[in-house]
Amino acid sequence: MTRIALAYNQKPELSVSAPTAALDTDADDEPPSRGARRDGVALATAPQLVDDAFAEWDTIETIDAVAAALAPLGDVIRLEADEHFPERLRRERPDLVFNIAEGLYGPNREAHVPAICEFLGVPYSASDPFTLSLCLDKARTKQFLAATGIPTARFALVETEAQLRDVALPFPLFLKPSQEGSSKGITERNFVSSREELLAQGSWLLARYAQPVLVEEFLPGAEFTCGILGNGAQAEVLPLVALNFAALPKGALPIYGFEAKWIWDQPENPLEIFECPARIPDALARRVAGVALDAYRAVGCRDWSRVDVRLDAAGNPLVVEINPLPGILPNPADNSCLPKAARAAGIDYDSLIQRCARHAAERLGIAV
Repeated sequence: MTRIALAYNQKPELSVSAPTAALDTDADDEPPSRGARRDGVALATAPQLVDDAFAEWDTIETIDAVAAALAPLGDVIRLEADEHFPERLRRERPDLVFNIAEGLYGPNREAHVPAICEFLGVPYSASDPFTLSLCLDKARTKQFLAATGIPTARFALVETEAQLRDVALPFPLFLKPSQEGSSKGITERNFVSSREELLAQGSWLLARYAQPVLVEEFLPGAEFTCGILGNGAQAEVLPLVALNFAALPKGALPIYGFEAKWIWDQPENPLEIFECPARIPDALARRVAGVALDAYRAVGCRDWSRVDVRLDAAGNPLVVEINPLPGILPNPADNSCLPKAARAAGIDYDSLIQRCARHAAERLGIAV
């Protein structure tokens, strides 16, 4: 029987149960408040995300669901991607590593598991270390896309407060930590309309995340996320997911950031933020899917991925980000884009995970 190792990082319980408890409300540490309001009351925002270090990691529910989905394909071995991972991988020598591990330390953390697999000669699923490192670095991804002719918003990368003063892009702008995922550090405060706001929020992000900050032209159009499965010419885009910003609280900005993912979207009051399949003209859907697929292939994604696309003021689709290790929450009630897109295509959760594993096995010449 094929031996499949599931490589993962499990969220600490505190991070799962109380993400909003991570907020630090010390006014001296916060930029000026510009959060959304509901019925005249300021909504909770995320000025200082002290406990967002594990936002990219998976819950035990997701890990259990992936393991159960893989079980019909072989004997599943769980390998947590901690300091013991190399030793355990060397000892177990599985036929395939199914990788969903996000890593923790450094700008190349998502590449650690596949790099260790390559060092030990163990086949693994999903993208290689280069693609994972590239896509986690938002600025380098955009540089790569621009160099290959794939449209993306104009941007600047700043590493110091002095460089913030030299940004020459037209307002409004949107800021992001350059090397984070799962909306870490991406809040409503990152939308800036003046030099003063740019300096205040940009300085705070530089200090908080100790990494360069990406400054982008804000794209005012509709946003879509595109799940992609497969490799090469056979890679296919699943039904598009449109972001329904009208579902956000009154006064909220049209962005899907930390507040929308972890604060405003609660089980007792879920946000109907996703529309899938997206109700847009076929011609636009083809353009969005085409740009996403071009980006997927350009950066070397393998087996599965998710590409975020947003329209500019003229309605042109531009690539926002590429996520080679997208979220795969198993509960249909959760807002998880790739499983939602798969369900719209008639692919249930177990079949989605199995397809990803089979794409990897086919690419590697492994029988599952």
